[in-house]
Amino acid sequence: MLPYKSLIQLDRDSSIALYIQICNNFITLITKGILQPADILPSSRILADLIEVNRNTIKLAYEELISQGWAESIERKGVFALSNLPIRSTNKMDHELEKFKSDESFIWNKPPEISGERAHFKKLNLTIDGGFPDVRMTPVDLLMREYRSISRKFYGKDFLKYGNPKGSERLRIILSSYLANTRGLVVNPENILITKGSQMGIFLSAQLLLNPLDHVAVGVSNYNAADETFQYRGANLVRIPIDEYGMDVDYLEDVLREKNIKAVYIVPHHHFPTTVTMIMERRLKLLNLAKEYRFAIIEDDYDFDFHYNNKPYLPLASIDHHHNVIYIGSITKTFAPALRIGFLISSQPFVEAATALRHMVDRQGDSLLEEAFSALFENGEMERHYRKSLKVYKTRRDLFCELLQKNFNGVIDFKIPEGGLAVWSVFDKNIDLKKMSENALSNGLNVEDGSFYKNEVFNVNGIRMGFASLNEAEIQQALDILKKSL
Repeated sequence: MLPYKSLIQLDRDSSIALYIQICNNFITLITKGILQPADILPSSRILADLIEVNRNTIKLAYEELISQGWAESIERKGVFALSNLPIRSTNKMDHELEKFKSDESFIWNKPPEISGERAHFKKLNLTIDGGFPDVRMTPVDLLMREYRSISRKFYGKDFLKYGNPKGSERLRIILSSYLANTRGLVVNPENILITKGSQMGIFLSAQLLLNPLDHVAVGVSNYNAADETFQYRGANLVRIPIDEYGMDVDYLEDVLREKNIKAVYIVPHHHFPTTVTMIMERRLKLLNLAKEYRFAIIEDDYDFDFHYNNKPYLPLASIDHHHNVIYIGSITKTFAPALRIGFLISSQPFVEAATALRHMVDRQGDSLLEEAFSALFENGEMERHYRKSLKVYKTRRDLFCELLQKNFNGVIDFKIPEGGLAVWSVFDKNIDLKKMSENALSNGLNVEDGSFYKNEVFNVNGIRMGFASLNEAEIQQALDILKKSL
């Protein structure tokens, strides 16, 4: 048996539940290859004695491991690491290769050192958007209160001067703690660059990673603005199929044998536009392929905070031990999208390079606004907002999907999304979405016509229909108009 007493480290003063800490410890053991596929885990009684916790806590940790796809329970035999997880080699050769590994795991273009979406809807009252928060719920008054409070203090005037191009140090420190507690992502503030939303992170990554004619792998269905960013850089898009389990990593592996892929862009949580979530087996294999073929993974995790059914999978960046992942997210996407505060996380040299490039086009962000958001995190207002929003959006999701099932059966094919703010809706092929959108507009409803989601190979008669920005009465009214518009 492995020395679990020393391998499993618990912080009993942490706000993170002990069973979650134990679960995350086992995930680390699996991703590092210390626990191999099909290895048996110690019984709950033995492990409870070893690490001095209640046996029920171990049972909860094992249940969480199983629900996240890391382990499986075999009746009368015990709990095992999932047998079909990719094998992580821990042989001597791997350790020898580590000695000669370069500082970076992938190749990118270094800029000079620092010296000294969619078409806008017409303004109608009723809109089925592509998946945005309800800004009416945003605590703008609290944000502005903090903004004014900071600006009036004696040190507040300093935030009106030029600051660190990486963004507010206070916000980066808070983010490092927040990401560790919510996503298991342990990162130093120096590895965080505050951006103007996740789109800036995608652009900076494309500029640093790609040269003209390089290959970047993206989904057959994919975030249109990311595709355009890579193409503007001159890169060739290599389309990888997306199914109900996320990106087809086996297909990607076949492509890698034939083509030199410089980067893979992926939205593993609530894929855009189809909302599917990538399973853990594929996540681990993708990380293994990144190590083997030395490409970067651009992980766009734009709405991690909204997950309704189960605890979400850990991001790839949280289990990446070889520094291949560039992690991109947003603070304000699920708060108020127009405020534009996101982040990019990677190795410190890559973040320094991204900061240098950002410095050339946008000297820095809004220091006062970043400080105001820092205060909202510190006083718990952000957590309260997310908790309230999560409850409201779940209710709206359930009603929206119930009405779709009841009134559009046979017309719209969909699956209830586990998280996010929209439902991917595939319409009967005989329905002209452009004409439907025009009809809806004449009836007082804005709804997309599907053109935003089409590319040269993805030709599905579907749209994302956001439920979060509509209250329950508006959902009923909007879907009544949509049915009439068909």
